[in-house]
Amino acid sequence: MTTNNPGLNAAPATPRGYKIGMLALGAIIPVAVAVLYYFPNVFRIEGADVSFLPAVNAGINSLTALALVLGYYFIRQKDVAKHRAMMGTAFVLGALFLVSYVVYHSQSVTTKYGGEGLMRGIYYFLLLTHIVLAAVTVGLVLFTLYFALTNQFQQHRRIARWTFPIWLYVSVTGVIVYFMIAPYYAH
Repeated sequence: MTTNNPGLNAAPATPRGYKIGMLALGAIIPVAVAVLYYFPNVFRIEGADVSFLPAVNAGINSLTALALVLGYYFIRQKDVAKHRAMMGTAFVLGALFLVSYVVYHSQSVTTKYGGEGLMRGIYYFLLLTHIVLAAVTVGLVLFTLYFALTNQFQQHRRIARWTFPIWLYVSVTGVIVYFMIAPYYAH
């Protein structure tokens, strides 16, 4: 099969090291976040002020959601270059988010949600689905990226159909959860 896009004609590269790396990162990142949650004092640096990071994380999640929607729009328009730029931007933002998230949770105590009634149920539903799907998203994003970088576009499209809506949901619910819990952060 030939196309007008020279990048699409390249033979797929499938280095075993990439797959192992993707699997390792897909497992290590959620485990690292769990360690921070269950052992919050392990990496704490006395006097570190990270109180601004939840707002930064919400901003990063908002920009990630925007990049994802634009990336989807561009691929529907068959503008591969802009799609790649937006998805690359979303990936970099996701990586920045993970670093910021890890730094915040290694230095700060967990904030408890103070709402009641229906809002409490909504908050915990969103938080639970956000956390579970965020763990799944790491692997999905890594493999979607792997298939794109190795020119395995059929597999890329197949997994991207799952990755896109889940990653978008995680990004949007991250912002919603932030705004719902923001009034309860210690100042």
